[in-house]
Amino acid sequence: MRFWCSGFSSFRDIFLIMMADRFRIVFFAAFYCFIGVLNASAGDSDPVYRACVVQCEKTGCVADKCFQHCRFSSSGVPVDGSWYMQEPLYRQWKQWDCQSDCRYYCMVNREKEREMAGQRPVKYHGKWPFNRIFGLQEPASVAFSALNLAVQFHGWVSFFILLYYKLPLRHSKKTYYEYTGLWHIYGLLSMNSWFWSAVFHSRDVDLTEKLDYSSVVALLGYTLILAILRTFSVRDESSRVMIAAPLIAFVTTHILYLNFYKFDYGLNMKVCIVMGVAQLLLWAIWAGITRHPSRWKLWVVVVGGGLAMLLEIYDFPPYWGHLDAHSLWHASTIPLSYLWWSFIRDDAEYRTMDLVKKAK
Repeated sequence: MRFWCSGFSSFRDIFLIMMADRFRIVFFAAFYCFIGVLNASAGDSDPVYRACVVQCEKTGCVADKCFQHCRFSSSGVPVDGSWYMQEPLYRQWKQWDCQSDCRYYCMVNREKEREMAGQRPVKYHGKWPFNRIFGLQEPASVAFSALNLAVQFHGWVSFFILLYYKLPLRHSKKTYYEYTGLWHIYGLLSMNSWFWSAVFHSRDVDLTEKLDYSSVVALLGYTLILAILRTFSVRDESSRVMIAAPLIAFVTTHILYLNFYKFDYGLNMKVCIVMGVAQLLLWAIWAGITRHPSRWKLWVVVVGGGLAMLLEIYDFPPYWGHLDAHSLWHASTIPLSYLWWSFIRDDAEYRTMDLVKKAK
């Protein structure tokens, strides 16, 4: 009898423990769901905004503004067919689907109400409320990205002209500068990155977002490799491969992870900041110990680049519906990119003249 009571007591304790564990599981599940709600953007959690979007998707109208592509048949197909079957190719990029237009104009109306009530702007679906221009989602960022693309193209072309038409060449018609090919690759990756940046900020969809982020990661990874090779004066091809291989493997794995497993914004931000800060430190240390005649340009780029990175960390609502921290970061990189290519040309000339003297 004593044994049975003891067994019953043990069974009761196990049962209570199991119930307590289940309670904790339910509690933490509810807690994390609550945290998820807190992490959602304040704008798209607003009941007034959400009701406006739902009503718009049913009626195709926000206040007195209606959208033709929000008219659906009983089967759920747009009455007038897909917009891309009706508009010329050059106008397709300016068009938006029903949900996007409903979200945009509901956001505009809601922000007007908030402004009249003396409230600050809030984010909607992770983005600040920007005003469209010619169908572009973030026109300031698009314009600054395009200007950065132009600066990169000008820098790359001027670098090419300097090496092959103004500086002496070897008998094999190859350049004396040991980093020519590396800077050519840098120019192409930079132009690619700014091109997709302009596309992404003009239309934020899943594909353009992944292309933009992947291009940035590839560029940052490559520039870190380039910073290591140049600051440590690595000229031997086998040594370059040994240094570059693990970094290329890491960057490639990270890009594949973002695109095909999980698009983790927080992880990607940490990876980009680490790679960006690492190369800024390398260039800063090298500028402090080298006797390079253009080291002052390096200092300006390093300090300016470090300050510009603060704009990526410090976030604030867009002024006049266009200029936010991210767009101003794009603007700040325009003069820095111009000065950076000026340093690259100076470095090519400095190294070429030094090698020509030694060859004589």
